[in-house]
Amino acid sequence: MEDFDLTQFHQTFFDEAQEHLDEMERLLLAVDIHAPGAEELNAIFRAAHSIKGGSGTFGFNDMADLTHVLESLLDKVRNNEVALSNDIVEASLQAGDVIRKQLQGHREGFDVAPEEAVEIKAALSALLQREAGATSRETQKTTPSASASGAWQIHCQLDKLGERTRDALFDELRRLGIVTVVEKSGDSTHDLIQILLDDGQGKHEVDEIFAFVSQPDEYTITPCVLENTPAPAMPAAVPEDLDGDGFGFFTDPAPLPAPDTRPDDGDGYGFFEPVAAPTPTADPAVANTGKEVPARRAADKENETSIRVNIDKVDQLINLVGELVITQAMLAQTVSTLDPVQNENLFNGMGLLERNSRNLQEAVMSIRMLPINSVFSRFPRVVRDLASKFGKQVELKLVGEHTELDKGLIEKLSDPLTHLVRNSLDHGIETPEIRQAAGKSAKGTLILQASQQGGSIVVQVIDDGAGLNRERILAKAQERGIPISADAPDHEVWQLIFAPGFSTAEMVTDVSGRGVGMDVVKRNIEGMGGRVEISTTPGAGTRITIRLPLTLAILDGMYIGVGTQVFILPLNLIVESLQPRAAEISTISGKGRVVHVRGEYLPLLTLYEIFNITPQTTDPTQGIVVILELEGGKTALFVDQLLGQHQVVIKSLETNYRKVAGVSGATIMGDGRVALILDVPSLVQLGRN
Repeated sequence: MEDFDLTQFHQTFFDEAQEHLDEMERLLLAVDIHAPGAEELNAIFRAAHSIKGGSGTFGFNDMADLTHVLESLLDKVRNNEVALSNDIVEASLQAGDVIRKQLQGHREGFDVAPEEAVEIKAALSALLQREAGATSRETQKTTPSASASGAWQIHCQLDKLGERTRDALFDELRRLGIVTVVEKSGDSTHDLIQILLDDGQGKHEVDEIFAFVSQPDEYTITPCVLENTPAPAMPAAVPEDLDGDGFGFFTDPAPLPAPDTRPDDGDGYGFFEPVAAPTPTADPAVANTGKEVPARRAADKENETSIRVNIDKVDQLINLVGELVITQAMLAQTVSTLDPVQNENLFNGMGLLERNSRNLQEAVMSIRMLPINSVFSRFPRVVRDLASKFGKQVELKLVGEHTELDKGLIEKLSDPLTHLVRNSLDHGIETPEIRQAAGKSAKGTLILQASQQGGSIVVQVIDDGAGLNRERILAKAQERGIPISADAPDHEVWQLIFAPGFSTAEMVTDVSGRGVGMDVVKRNIEGMGGRVEISTTPGAGTRITIRLPLTLAILDGMYIGVGTQVFILPLNLIVESLQPRAAEISTISGKGRVVHVRGEYLPLLTLYEIFNITPQTTDPTQGIVVILELEGGKTALFVDQLLGQHQVVIKSLETNYRKVAGVSGATIMGDGRVALILDVPSLVQLGRN
């Protein structure tokens, strides 16, 4: 038979291993060192156990070896044989980092240097020996003496295993010693098996066997006391196999009791009367793990109702739905020229098609929507490590982490948020001594907050640090030759920190201070169709707000006409539209025209001049002025007319043609023509130039 090709499952393993690593890191950062919960410890162990099992199956031996050492330490911790400590948490986090590198190496096809893995394995082994030695006396006091002779009992659920799996399980167990089925589940949910091991073998060997057929929370292994236990060797004479399964189970003492009168349920074991043995809930470890069964079943149920789909397939589906929407718009435009009385059924059908197309579009778009927690979840570790490095005390709060955002935006949001968080920790939040001297709590607070406001997602990075220093920023701008008035409003001054190479740091660190990063933040956010705003209070902290569209594939836009051309303005940037009077239009020498709107003088941009188009009118009082709100304030845009509001499918102009200044993309209208989607920040810059 040809070898089975496991490479087809590699991607699934990579994705699941990444999820297990993320979950393990989250739990390690959240666990209470002094009073860890049994459920948390079991969940941490399960994550490592799953990674080890998968990596061993697929032949990723470097990952399997390292995770095995980590799993052994975590197993001791969850069984209360080793006390959890800060050193164990730190070493486990470092091991997770190395496993991530190994996983990335296997995913991308490059070799990872083994030195880090060797180093962390040695650290984990040293911790295991040190902690085990420190608790050995307590272990001797609390562990039944029978465990020294290798007597163990296993609570499990045999009915959940297939017949071949059960056979293989008992074959392996019999290699270790004498196996006894003490109690078969009737009203209870667990079977009870006892095993007397040969050659002084321990619990680990039994655990290794069960690990291949059951999840860690589906069985427990505890020491037991066997009275009148025979020597740990197989008997010379095998008693009659009463149940016909080929195992010939023994009870203790040696004589076999009468078979159970209860009917055989068809599993082929043949039950014996239960001997005296501790109940599953008598042992603390069993009692603790018992709470996890419902949670496990809930997780299994959730997994059964979800599937993994390659993102390329989702993108293809979205493109097809976009084409369907465009086709529907074309049909609607054609039908609109017909007589609605004579074609009533056709109009009704088109209305139904429009509703169904919109619902289908929204349903397909929701597939790409993921909770922003997939980005937020990486920052507890970042904050923990950097706060320790800077000698600061910082509490991280995550708010609105279940807010959903397009997957494409989530992937691009990670780097800008990382820069903002690192800057808040380095420059914003002060050291405990400085904070206390200022009358603050020694521990600073950093908040990552996400929310949905209309058609936008708002992400905020808030700290209660020292705030931005206006004088220092202005002095640095003057030093670098950046033109700005000393009387400039605050929002213009704060925007200076996004200038390339701009930094007010007094010293350069390996985290920040070189003047790179913040300009990348602004460029990346604007590249996603968003904008960045800053508000700060000296001595009280800084709030950086990122506003993003819900998705990069669909846009709510306003159709505007200039001459014979149609353009689209993002609806979320439009404040209002009006037709000004002649008295409200003024010309400033060397500055162009402005429009007076309710006490404000706004610069007036003329779209026909920017794109060199012949307009229907050059008089603003005969056209429409659209008021747009950007991070730097409001701007007025003069156009010929408003044509209506529509949801459009965004197509990349750069991919299909080339990059055009002032344009972020294009769409196809109902009549088949192409309409350009305006990049408003770039457009404003073009108008000013």
